[in-house]
Amino acid sequence: MAHVAARAGVSGQTVSRVVNGSPHVEEKTRVRVERAMVELGYRPHRAARALRTGRTRTIGVVVATLETVGNSRMLEALAEAASDRGYALVVVLARGADAVADAFDRLRDQGVDGAIVLNEATTLARAVSLPADLRLVVVDSPPDARFSIVQTDHAGGARAATAHLIALGRRSVHHLAGPVGSFAAAERERGWREALAEAAFDAPSPTHGDWSAASGYDRAGALVAAGADAIFAANDQLALGALRALAEAGRRVPDDVAVVGFDGIADGADYQPPLTTVRQDFAQLAARAVARLVAAIEQDAPPATDTVAAALVVRASA
Repeated sequence: MAHVAARAGVSGQTVSRVVNGSPHVEEKTRVRVERAMVELGYRPHRAARALRTGRTRTIGVVVATLETVGNSRMLEALAEAASDRGYALVVVLARGADAVADAFDRLRDQGVDGAIVLNEATTLARAVSLPADLRLVVVDSPPDARFSIVQTDHAGGARAATAHLIALGRRSVHHLAGPVGSFAAAERERGWREALAEAAFDAPSPTHGDWSAASGYDRAGALVAAGADAIFAANDQLALGALRALAEAGRRVPDDVAVVGFDGIADGADYQPPLTTVRQDFAQLAARAVARLVAAIEQDAPPATDTVAAALVVRASA
């Protein structure tokens, strides 16, 4: 750092401010210091900086599975959002309440500055005693004063999807739901029920899957047997499985049965037929989650809740 300061003609304190992203440095000075860092091959020593500041600039992520498209896309978006703020990620898989408690312990042992808990893991996290010294942001959760919450407007997106099916003249809009116990699945079911109630439609019993295309395939036949002429699936993978089942049963989409998914995965436009869906803004969710956590870490900001809108994308399946 002293060599960088000498090369740039500034003080060591100014170099430290540039390294730590302080706003209290003139732009021309910042550019000069950064140029000197490049010329000298200087890189901040993360361990040494952690000893000095008490922070590692590392964020933990607790996730129950990476098999769902939503979790994988969210993790990718978190990695990018954290990198933009100069933070690294440590990812821990946790598939049970004991595993979540252990995940928190492991993250604390690794010295993370805070953690983000994703989707299915949030139910497990709420069931354990949360560490008081670990700042948390939870993605998709009921209100909880212990941590910040960032969530998609799942119910609003589901209402829009169901209202769209009703506007097409469909009379029996069934729901291929996500797993029982999932906050996101429950909110999407709530939005579906609210749209049906507003149109004075009866709500058939939802059929629950496990987010996978295989479960969508297995369960779609029962919905058709129950008289469904429209299916709102709780995610795109369930919808994909339903499309296969309908095709094998000789039911045309959307002529006989209209199908709408949720998530807005990149391949949705290339299904046959292209899938109408509700698109989640994973980049915005991740940016807000990281921003909330960094504010808690660096400014001791109190917990707050952010809700990100979801948009209906109409294609050929409905």
